[in-house]
Amino acid sequence: MGKLKAIFTIPELRQKILLTLLFLAIYRIGYSIPLPFINQDVMNKSMGGGGLATVLQFVSMFSGGDLTRATVFGLGIMPYISASIIFQLLGAVYPPLERLQKEGESGRKKINEYTRYATVLICMFQAFMYVQYVMGEGMGWGLRDYNKWQYWMTMVVTMTGGTVFLMWLGEQIDEYGIGNGISLIIMAGIVARLPAATISIFFEGTTFKDSVFRLGGSGAQDISFEKLVVLVALFIAVVVAVIAITKGQRRIPTQSAKHVRGRRVFGGTRQYLPLKVNQAGVMPVIFASSLLVIPMFVFQALATTKPEWTWVGTLSDSFQRQGFLYTVLFIAMIYVFCYFWTAIIFNPKDMANNLKDYGSFIPGYRPGKRTADYLERVMMRITYVGAAFLAVVAVIPTLITSTMDVNYRVAEFYGGTGLLIVISVALDLVQKINSHLVMRNYPGLTED
Repeated sequence: MGKLKAIFTIPELRQKILLTLLFLAIYRIGYSIPLPFINQDVMNKSMGGGGLATVLQFVSMFSGGDLTRATVFGLGIMPYISASIIFQLLGAVYPPLERLQKEGESGRKKINEYTRYATVLICMFQAFMYVQYVMGEGMGWGLRDYNKWQYWMTMVVTMTGGTVFLMWLGEQIDEYGIGNGISLIIMAGIVARLPAATISIFFEGTTFKDSVFRLGGSGAQDISFEKLVVLVALFIAVVVAVIAITKGQRRIPTQSAKHVRGRRVFGGTRQYLPLKVNQAGVMPVIFASSLLVIPMFVFQALATTKPEWTWVGTLSDSFQRQGFLYTVLFIAMIYVFCYFWTAIIFNPKDMANNLKDYGSFIPGYRPGKRTADYLERVMMRITYVGAAFLAVVAVIPTLITSTMDVNYRVAEFYGGTGLLIVISVALDLVQKINSHLVMRNYPGLTED
């Protein structure tokens, strides 16, 4: 308690935390504002089951929005993330953008400006497709008197404005609050789903009989006391493992060259070059999840329009229920994107040149090409371990659902993209708070 109390004794840090909480509260208020011209009651009832609703819930998990409810912030912050990813990838293959990235603060501002423009275009396209789906014939979600193009455009502009406002809100958190604004918005959207998942276990027609919590309603399942204990223990184990791997490093020893000036000897100290085991973070999982959504939609649409094609229905079920084919493709794409993303953000040649410029070297390896080759070889090996870790965590919800007969909405909090994002953002937030405390001679939150 003393450490938490110390946070609010620093005026600047207290102001940053309170402003961050205020911005997140504004996000949660806008999250519940419905779009006009849509029958929300009918839509909520239709989205209660599986099918396409499951896909929309899966996408909403890491977007900060909720596509199962037509709201102002329905698209979340995903269009901005997609635009940012596009420009990061283009910066590695498009020379003009690569030059802008190397121009420092002015180049970064220019790229951010391009990213905002791209966000508006992506958001307008996604909003139009979503409104077309919601207001489509046969759904019964759109009010008939308002199924005209001018009302469609009103909803498209409203959803686009909601995403742009979220983008602005994230930038305000970056500037005046604490932590990464976009990541905190996504984390808030994920954590907000936890109470509903908990309620679905304990409070939907729950009775206690013979040490069994019995879930009522359609598709009810019996969850024994032993199964609940296993779920709690598994959740704690996954959280500890994720923290350990996220903070895990491979430390490569380096040594600086000695310099003799007069009677004094400078340098010659031994240090460590830390290489993160999970260098790519959660981006490979987000990439793989985003791309696998496309065949989900395609197979779902084909299965609806072409019911006589039985093979399409089989593929649709495999993707909808995260079956064997989906899991294999998911793991393969996580590995591919892990190496791809690591190759973008980690340049062993530049790191070797920086070591050489500062007069440091890795014992046993010549500065320059030999050092770069060694760093690349080490990174390839630890990236394999990091990719395996991401793949295991990503498929844990599917394993829990299939082996323990637990609803996927509950199981997704025991692994997957959501848990990775929440823990990564929480660790980053604690690190930023620690930096403020240590700078003012207070002990950090994680210090004994």
